[in-house]
This record gives sequence, structure tokens and C-alpha cells, in this order.
Amino acid sequence: MARQCDICGKGTIFGNNVSKAKNRLRRSWRPNLQNIRTMIGGTVITIKVCSRCLKSDKIVKHV
Repeated sequence: MARQCDICGKGTIFGNNVSKAKNRLRRSWRPNLQNIRTMIGGTVITIKVCSRCLKSDKIVKHV
């Protein structure tokens, strides 16, 4: 089960926390994913969509 947007493919990004003393610790940034019920091809399915795709109307919620 990937932490990835089904529309744009945005996923987890890895990097470093850097302290004032320049100590580096690995960390990750996760996308803001929402489980959305939508109609694709005449069937209602649940997909994971990031908030940016949801706000830009790339996908429409099914009510």
C-alpha cells in the first residue's frame, strides 16, 4: 500500500533535519492524502488523492 497520490503520483520525500550544530537526522515529508469516493468509468471506487489535486478539481467527489 503506497503512500502516493493516484492522480499525480506525488509521494513521500526524504531529507535531513539539520540542527543548529549541523547534526543531520533523516526524516520524511508525507503528502496530504485523502481517501475519496469517485465515479470513474461508471463505477464508484475509492482512491487516494492529494489535497492539491482535490482543490484543483482534477477529481470530483461522488455523493
